Amino acid sequence: MAATRIKQPAANHLVPSCRDACSADINKIGVISRQIAVLQAAMNDEIAIITDRYTGQFTPLQDQIKTLQQGVQIFCEANRDELTQNGKSKSASFLTGIVQWRQRPPSVQVRGIDSVIEALKQFNLDRFIRTKEEINKEAILNEPKTIAGIAGITIKSGVEDFVIQPFEVEEVA
Repeated sequence: MAATRIKQPAANHLVPSCRDACSADINKIGVISRQIAVLQAAMNDEIAIITDRYTGQFTPLQDQIKTLQQGVQIFCEANRDELTQNGKSKSASFLTGIVQWRQRPPSVQVRGIDSVIEALKQFNLDRFIRTKEEINKEAILNEPKTIAGIAGITIKSGVEDFVIQPFEVEEVA
């Protein structure tokens, strides 16, 4: 079977023809980057204004919801047996919605991690301490010859990035 050739489209790049043109393009990159920064700042300013305008409208509505929720909860707690048929159900239906009582799963909170770990070790409860094994990449980079031939480890070197860094020049309007 013959190899299939993939035709690549012509590059859509503006390639400078000389050093001066390349310098001019780097300048354009700087100008355009600054324009983007100005637009992003303007956008963020507008977002802040909109956020402030609506935040003032949200707060009283959220307060109303909180007050109504507290009232509904107090009523439902007071009438829980009737609403849940003496605990047979964990929810109650109304014409306009449902209320539910849900048991959260158990969770563990730890304060003072170092002292808790020490206490667990002291009482020989190491099974409650997790040890995480991971590859020490810094050590491998320090001793690359030692790991030569180990499958799954490759050391990349000589990778080059191309960076364009226009000088920051103030534009004159």
